[in-house]
Parts: sequence; C-alpha cells; structure tokens
Amino acid sequence: RLLIGFNRRHHITPFLASLHWFRVRFRIEFKILLITFKALLGLAPSYITEMLTPYESVRSLRSSGGTLVAVPKSRLKSKGDSAFAIRALLLWNDLPEEIMLADSVSSFKSLLKTHFYRLAFMCHP
Repeated sequence: RLLIGFNRRHHITPFLASLHWFRVRFRIEFKILLITFKALLGLAPSYITEMLTPYESVRSLRSSGGTLVAVPKSRLKSKGDSAFAIRALLLWNDLPEEIMLADSVSSFKSLLKTHFYRLAFMCHP
C-alpha cells in the first residue's frame, strides 16, 4: 500500500488483480499442485512420487478417467490434513479435469494460474 499510494481503507484486491499477484494461500497451493503434477509425470523425487496412488473406484463410473488420486485418512484433523501427503492429494482431487490432464508442465502452470485467478478475483468487482 505504501508503494502504490493506497490508503489503508482502500481494498488491495483490485491492485493485486491488475498485477496478477496472488495472495499467499494461492501461491502455496500453486507450489503444492506443481510438485504433485511433476510427481505424477515422474519428474519429482521418488519419496514424493511414492505418496501418490491412483484412485480406483469399486464401481465403474463415467467420471473415472484415472486422474484422481487416493487420499489416505489422517488421524489428526487440524495438523494431519495440512501435511503435504494429505493436502496435495486433496487439492489435486479438487482441480477441474482439464487442468489435471495438461500435457506439459508449462501448460499445467498456465491453466492453474488462470484457474486461481478466476477463484481469487472474479468474485470481486
């Protein structure tokens, strides 16, 4: 606010949107999802890749495209669900399928940034 001359009563969101800057939460989720995508492609370290197992439904569903990952149960709701092994999989399963099916890291980044931009700024005028 100091750099752009905004009063502290003014909302910073329109300025962030004009620069395509995301809030910290979206930046963290972007990094987590990028690591997850690379792990699914085999471009991440093996200790991360081993955390991911494809979700296999008991029934045959139309929506079963093989893009979902199985999320293990955590014992602690507050701390356990924020661990990378759980959080990454929950975020991945919440993504739209067209982002999950990206064919390269660069296209995944582009689609994910567009998705986050819509989430972060389209609800604000």
